[in-house]
Amino acid sequence: MNRKEKVNVLTINPGSTSTKVAVLKLDLATSNEKDTITSVFSANIKHPMEEINTFPRVADQYQWRKNSVLENLKTNHIDSAGINCVIGRGGLIKNISSGIYKINQTMLDDLKTGVNGEHASNLGGLIADHIAREWGVDAFIADPVVVDEMAPVAKVSGHPLFERKSIFHALNQKAIARTYAREIGEDYENLNLIVVHMGGGISVGVHAKGLVIDVNQALDGEGPFSPERSGTLPVSDVIKMCFSGRYSQQELHKMVVGKGGYVAYLGTNNALEVEERISAGDQEAEFYSMAMAYQIAKEIGAAATVTSGKIHAILLTGGMAYDQKFTEKIINRVKFIAPVVLFPGEDEMRALALNVYLMLKGNIPCKEYK
Repeated sequence: MNRKEKVNVLTINPGSTSTKVAVLKLDLATSNEKDTITSVFSANIKHPMEEINTFPRVADQYQWRKNSVLENLKTNHIDSAGINCVIGRGGLIKNISSGIYKINQTMLDDLKTGVNGEHASNLGGLIADHIAREWGVDAFIADPVVVDEMAPVAKVSGHPLFERKSIFHALNQKAIARTYAREIGEDYENLNLIVVHMGGGISVGVHAKGLVIDVNQALDGEGPFSPERSGTLPVSDVIKMCFSGRYSQQELHKMVVGKGGYVAYLGTNNALEVEERISAGDQEAEFYSMAMAYQIAKEIGAAATVTSGKIHAILLTGGMAYDQKFTEKIINRVKFIAPVVLFPGEDEMRALALNVYLMLKGNIPCKEYK
């Protein structure tokens, strides 16, 4: 990719029922951090559930979603003339170290087959590659959920047939950690941080000198319970439930991912609705909100032991970080460990563009997927 002072990046982020696309401009020359990445265009393409359900596998949605993206770009006059590169949300490929990767055939094959599982984000690299080839530019992915930098000791589960896995909100966690480091004038690689992503799933990562050396497996609900995931459950009771004959494997999986957490206790996965119910005097909602904050705080406390308590800051991010009352429940329990800093929301499109920016500035290398 040719070095220019100003670069336009097309970002593509497929989710379960929508595909987000955006164009962000990178200014490689400015010294003003606020001007380094600016939004030029963004759109959120909705995909009706009834149409999604017609596809047996996520991979089967590729052509349909790609055409939706291309049609949206054409309607908004986004074409090869104004784009210097394309970057897609990384999917469930093989476990890799964090960073930015140029898409190659090996990666495309793994995204198509779902080598590490099926997820809508698998389509991000596939669509990015197609558009980039048509437009004659480079295509990348960055920090997929399967980023694995865990220390070997952190992978020990307690039985050799089961290994703890690293699947978490790597893209947002890494971007927030780097953003915090820049704000305090420090290198990310010099800091020990605990980053907590709080959304539909919750991940608590220990960032030690630029590596996430321990983190809960947030995809399947390990760790604190969340708005729709059960979190870590009593294993013996789970085994009994599996052999009770009352539930199918699919139903049991739904209990853990999709119908756990707030959904199971309160009938909703909307954290904002829960807080509204609390404000209206709902004591049950208050109890389970406190329980979730309690579990997150306990996970943070456990995470702090990984670096022997040497933590520079605890960063709370994701949609639930907007809720001041909820974050206060966490902060009051963990502020003795380190300062707590809020980064509400998750701007995955900017996080993708940030990786391109860092690569072009020479701060991080472009890696090869093998």
